[in-house]
Amino acid sequence: MRTRTYGGRSAEQRQAERRRQLVDAALQIWGEQGWAAVTMRGVCARAGLIDRYFYESFPDRDALLVAVWDQVRDETLDLLLAAISDKFDQHPITQLRAAIAAFVHHVEGDPRRARILFGEHAGSAVLEERRRDTLQTATDLLIQAGRPYLKPDLDENALRMSTLIGIGGFVELITAWHAGIIDTDAERIIDHTAEVGQVLGAQYLLEHLVLKP
Repeated sequence: MRTRTYGGRSAEQRQAERRRQLVDAALQIWGEQGWAAVTMRGVCARAGLIDRYFYESFPDRDALLVAVWDQVRDETLDLLLAAISDKFDQHPITQLRAAIAAFVHHVEGDPRRARILFGEHAGSAVLEERRRDTLQTATDLLIQAGRPYLKPDLDENALRMSTLIGIGGFVELITAWHAGIIDTDAERIIDHTAEVGQVLGAQYLLEHLVLKP
């Protein structure tokens, strides 16, 4: 059976475009006002679509919030991987600093992403779950990326706890910076976070990789 086209686009392509419009509209509203301001009517109005098109792509608001979160998370992880893709032959702390710098400049250039990833999620079970899962995913990725540089006989539980402390602390630092609680610039954030990462990682790195003061 032939797929009907309008304006050179199939029904599936038009539906995918409407979904993108809804996600983009939700991202804008969330980034400006917080997740609680994301409503079906508000998103449709911002996207210039009638209400029925919302349910064409999403069963409810939670599904839309998850779609926005996942998109921002995936784009951020891709950004971090791209930042270190040409540095795999360099010192692990150099790789870490490159990832930190890419992220800090990313949220500095588009503060909406900091609000979505690090803003207040209390009251939304799906977003609180997403935040916990993302923290664990980031921990797994950092440990996996660092594995070639780590001592073979290290304490895995200690490594995971230290990594969680590092990532969790970084999240809180970015949140405070974004809220204006920490009055500093991006380069100071990058330098300080890389220094803390160096201190936390020293006990787990192979001896020849430990940077001396």
